[in-house]
Amino acid sequence: MQALDESYHPTLLFWDKEKLADVLARYDHVVAVMAVGIVVRSLCGHLHDKWSDRPVVAVDSCLRCAVPIVGGHHGANELAECLAKRLGLFPAITTATDSSGRPCLESAAASLGARIANRDSSKAVNLAFLKEDVPVLRLKGPKIVLVDEDVAVLKRVGIVVGVGARKGVSCAEVLEAVDAALAEAEKKREEVGIFATAYLKKDEEGMIEAAKILGCKMICLSEEVLNSQCPSTPSRASDLGLTGVAEPAVLALAEMLILPKKVYGRVTVAIGE
Repeated sequence: MQALDESYHPTLLFWDKEKLADVLARYDHVVAVMAVGIVVRSLCGHLHDKWSDRPVVAVDSCLRCAVPIVGGHHGANELAECLAKRLGLFPAITTATDSSGRPCLESAAASLGARIANRDSSKAVNLAFLKEDVPVLRLKGPKIVLVDEDVAVLKRVGIVVGVGARKGVSCAEVLEAVDAALAEAEKKREEVGIFATAYLKKDEEGMIEAAKILGCKMICLSEEVLNSQCPSTPSRASDLGLTGVAEPAVLALAEMLILPKKVYGRVTVAIGE
């Protein structure tokens, strides 16, 4: 239980096969401390499809191995990795992309705060990820787009928060600035879908932790992407060869800017949707 407290909100339940359907309906993830065979046989009558099945991880009674059974790309692999980190278990991850250390469509969509509109494309796209880096293209409408079956269409959900900050900024400073900007835009933390910044900030611990607390992965945009935008005001980032950070990040990922960049101490924030 304590091993999962930081990242999840665990509840301890005693095994009752007759109540399994209720457990799968009520909880976001399931850790079954029992043999894989028992878990598989118990789940057989409750499985529907990879998009709606609850992520389930089996852990042996000696706490040596965590095996994602269902929903590897939908939270089970991440849960197994968490158990491995906290308890020293071996994460027996079998999904091809994760086993190869490659990204997958589902994680790409999650990092962009988007949903996959044509789920049937996932197999072809994930197979492509095994061989190459699949490009992500942002199209702003109105447009008519004709795509083949192996092209995944993602639709963004949530607002975009663009953040720039001084080196060594703390998580508390970032969150305080983001909260102030959200208040001005009359938005709430739970509405944030994307936390975006510049590639230069990819190792900034305070920003990484802030994004995690906000429930987002930090997206670090390249120099080319940022400099292809036209921010409303000059930026000190010009000293680094950039047109800006917070506002260009929003302009690159959102349909419209709803809060132009504003400086809050050592942090700059812009918001779009």
